[in-house]
Amino acid sequence: MAKKGKKRGPASGDVVTNRRARHKFEFVETMEAGIVLTGSEVKALRGGQAQMTDSYAVVDDGEVWLRKLHIPPYEFAAVDAHTPDRPRKLLLHRDEIERLVGKTAEKGLTLVPVRIYFKGPRAKVELALARGKEGRDRRREIADRDVRREVEREFKGRMR
Repeated sequence: MAKKGKKRGPASGDVVTNRRARHKFEFVETMEAGIVLTGSEVKALRGGQAQMTDSYAVVDDGEVWLRKLHIPPYEFAAVDAHTPDRPRKLLLHRDEIERLVGKTAEKGLTLVPVRIYFKGPRAKVELALARGKEGRDRRREIADRDVRREVEREFKGRMR
């Protein structure tokens, strides 16, 4: 359990996670994609430096691009460091991209990056095909979580 006041970090093996996405979106399905990075971006990611709060993926001309992923410049890189907020290409098979084009054409579905992690030497992005939650859905989820927490407390109290 995390201590109060401390920010929880990503899960083990993850470089960065988009925790806000779980609150804003309902995930329909998830998939893994490779990401095209420069050397200094990889070094910055291995150092755990990235922010994906408002990032999203878009299919453009038969390619999938990750937008608004902020990877700060690696401090020990050469003079020509990377641009922190540039669009980054995601690597998926052609049939997966075509399926995503059809799915994102449906009303209300979008591609949201959930986490970035390393699988061996390669950086991977977990993408979720997601539907946005409305305010009432989020409030209901919070109320359900509070009720579950109260029930667990009552159950623990009776077990002693």
